[in-house]
Amino acid sequence: MELYIPEGYTNLLGTVENTEKAIKYVKDMFQENLSAQLALLRVTAPMVVLQGTGVNDDLNNIERPVTFPLRDLDERPAEVVHSLAKWKRLKLAEMGVEPGRGIYTDMNALRPDEELDNIHSIYVDQWDWEKVITESERNIAFLKQTVRRIYEAIKVTENKVYVEFPQIRPHLPEEILFIHSEQLRAMYPDLAPKEREMEIVRRHKAVFIIGIGHPLGDGLPHDGRAADYDDWSTENEEGYKGLNGDILLWNPVLESAFEVSSMGIRVSPESLLCQLEARGERHKESLDFHRRLLAGRLPYTIGGGIGQSRLCMFLLRKAHIGEIQSSIWPPAMVTRCREAGIDLM
Repeated sequence: MELYIPEGYTNLLGTVENTEKAIKYVKDMFQENLSAQLALLRVTAPMVVLQGTGVNDDLNNIERPVTFPLRDLDERPAEVVHSLAKWKRLKLAEMGVEPGRGIYTDMNALRPDEELDNIHSIYVDQWDWEKVITESERNIAFLKQTVRRIYEAIKVTENKVYVEFPQIRPHLPEEILFIHSEQLRAMYPDLAPKEREMEIVRRHKAVFIIGIGHPLGDGLPHDGRAADYDDWSTENEEGYKGLNGDILLWNPVLESAFEVSSMGIRVSPESLLCQLEARGERHKESLDFHRRLLAGRLPYTIGGGIGQSRLCMFLLRKAHIGEIQSSIWPPAMVTRCREAGIDLM
């Protein structure tokens, strides 16, 4: 993606000081709303994990983790996390959390292979959350119920921002639309997946696209998803594959679809084996995380990540994620942003 400069862009918060105050306000308000909606307890999370345990998120299996040796562990390599998708499930098992309750944490990651633009940074900050569920709750109705709760937390936060900063007006619709990626492909058969997202989110403003990872009717997945956390292979009650998805909102500043969350019901032992087989990754069965899951020693869960800088960027009507977080940007990007009145931190 290329840098996009919105025509006539104005920083509605005026000063950097006001922006910093607003960022804290959004983060405090949203995590309070999220924890209340989903019954989540805040926990402390790692920034690094040991290599070879299967705990780190492989994303699309092409991104390189930041890796370094640990002197006091005989130079054993450690990795900076990509996300905490699998670590959270281990934590819930360790804590003995009962169904209906869960955890959330501040996840800080480094993804050096990101293509830097308005919404992508090498520094990733998320509210990573995970909740224990029963086996009977592994269904599309429960997934949608959870999405609605998260969307309600976003809407409440948007309204609170308006009270505190009246120059930032709410614009999210009352309801979020649910659509499966196969239905979306049928609606726009001549468009690429990202173009389909653009069209459906332009029309409905808030959309949850179900089924990310499994090949569609044209043989291609809507988007990539690792084989060992979200369940994208189980057929749901609506006759489509997948118990996961993405929350996308219409960004009025960037005039585009804007992903704020990736989430889903997590793999069961059966769907893990199916997905590892589909991806040619059966060798992972010997890793610690995978052995514990296959042995039935981990709870059934639902979980995901919600971008902190992304959500602040959206709710505060910012044009670049660098207005929310401090990171590293190409010099030419910094210059173009400065000329357009976009102040990168």
